[in-house]
Amino acid sequence: MTMKARIRTDALGNITIHMEGGLDFENTVPLRKELEQLMDANPASTITLDLHQLEFVGSSGIGHFVETIQALNANREKIKLSNVKTEFMKVFKLYNFDAMEALIHEFDTDDTEELNTQFGNRRKTFQN
Repeated sequence: MTMKARIRTDALGNITIHMEGGLDFENTVPLRKELEQLMDANPASTITLDLHQLEFVGSSGIGHFVETIQALNANREKIKLSNVKTEFMKVFKLYNFDAMEALIHEFDTDDTEELNTQFGNRRKTFQN
């Protein structure tokens, strides 16, 4: 199965790679080389791998993919994962890869955390 990747750069220089199709051993070797080149060319950027459109991950490819992420993040958490499907999370666990560390925290600045104290703890907000 083939894999396509679309690369987008945001205004801050951070790079998002939207992966589509299937990930197997044949794809992971060129992917690793591309990621290394991107890291060298953009040392201050965070690279996010968006796995939303990834439909298939082969058993031989996932081991090399996990090794690639761990090796590239050895010095600094530079590669993040986004939109990881639950079935891929289960496969990552088989390879002792804690994908939660690499997951992008999309809701860290969530303003709804304190809504309970603002609205939930009120007794009556109206009279009958």
